[in-house]
Amino acid sequence: MTTPIRLPLECSSKTKKSPQQMQKNEDLLVAKYDKPVPRYTSFPTVPDWNTDQFNRDSYIGDLQLAYAEYGEDGMSLYIHLPYCESLCTYCGCNTRISVNHAVESPYIKGLLTEWRLYRDVLGTKPRLKEIHLGGGTPTFFSPKHLRALIIGIVEEAELVPGYEFSFEGHPNNTTYEHLKTLYDCGFSRVSFGIQDLDEKVQKAINRIQPIENVRNVTEWAREIGYKSVNFDLIYGLPFQTQEGTEKTMNLVEQLGPDRIAFYSYAHVPWKRPGQRAYSEKDLPSAEEKRKLNKLGTERLQEIGYRSIGMDHFALPTDDLALAAENGSLHRNFMGYTTNPGKILLGLGVSSISDVHYAYAQNAKTVEAYFESIKKFQLAIFKGHRLSAEEIKIRERILKVACQKVISPDLYASLVEEEILALEEMSSEGLLKVDKGGFHITALGAQFLRNICALFDPYQAQAREKKAFSQAV
Repeated sequence: MTTPIRLPLECSSKTKKSPQQMQKNEDLLVAKYDKPVPRYTSFPTVPDWNTDQFNRDSYIGDLQLAYAEYGEDGMSLYIHLPYCESLCTYCGCNTRISVNHAVESPYIKGLLTEWRLYRDVLGTKPRLKEIHLGGGTPTFFSPKHLRALIIGIVEEAELVPGYEFSFEGHPNNTTYEHLKTLYDCGFSRVSFGIQDLDEKVQKAINRIQPIENVRNVTEWAREIGYKSVNFDLIYGLPFQTQEGTEKTMNLVEQLGPDRIAFYSYAHVPWKRPGQRAYSEKDLPSAEEKRKLNKLGTERLQEIGYRSIGMDHFALPTDDLALAAENGSLHRNFMGYTTNPGKILLGLGVSSISDVHYAYAQNAKTVEAYFESIKKFQLAIFKGHRLSAEEIKIRERILKVACQKVISPDLYASLVEEEILALEEMSSEGLLKVDKGGFHITALGAQFLRNICALFDPYQAQAREKKAFSQAV
């Protein structure tokens, strides 16, 4: 029996507010909830892993158990390709800067060796439903080497009907041949890192990227037959202005990518020394950053994009929007996906695996990664085994993040303090309550991370660690 949902008194109010009052209310909410909060691509999040209770043998056992239970459904692969020819100073990814392309072949061979090690652990040809090439810059690698990588993987796997392959491309070095080669290998989605089109911003973040390059790769992808093109955009970058953001959104309207990821810039120079290329005074103020977010979000919605959830938008015809509408949306270390699954294996430097009962992260340096691979060992250096309670909590958080609703059974899992916080959010207009539960409103969608955090027992200490980016 679930706990009856208490209806906050404020929910019955039908008093209409003026646009000025609504804007003031929204500004107050942003000031209140704009705090460091996880993006919840997993739970527990990496800073809260209990690494002392983890070892390689226990991870292999957990993987084999998950594979026996869920392997038939198909698994996902995330492959990290860390190399970049230059450092984008805003970037928080694990990268290795090099102009020496002789590194390509050894790294591809290392990835294929790691895949064979997993094959040996699983004992059968695994069923694959998803591959994503991330980085770094996957298109640092030649089309020839990328083709060898994909063929080497799929030859030792069975592809699930409806499988989906995707990759991240840099508009400056993604060639027609890259796109065609990967398309011929089964890729149907591509994501281009755009960030911002203002030249002053691009210079500050060391990512000079002409509009012509963006236009070319987008049109090539469409010509070749890719069913979905994504643009990654960032707000809060140094020297970013509303005029520059408007210019970027105008290009989005012209080119019409199927999906948009509109991320908040996280300034963490103590973790990413490259961000010391500029100072805090070069960044938009907290108030200006909120205005950039609001401008970008409103423009995307005007153009016709639907808000999917944390930072993500999609055209109504895109699979992501359709999955959000029919309740099949899923979220994992790769973000939102239309391919729900219990097993995600990470290959390559720093990549993270999720095998339902445990998480594992690979070595963070190329040298340490190769040291393990040359010994024919999985390159894992830390991880976390989930308790039964943590598995339940993860399911609750995923349900909120993907379905934007807190059902009566989820409500019943909250303690009194969390219920009060939820009811306060309802009275603030972030949630609309009925017999079916608390439904996240359009206003509440921008605070989705805060709402998910209500189910996270580790969040109080996580905020103190400054482990996450701001919510807005």
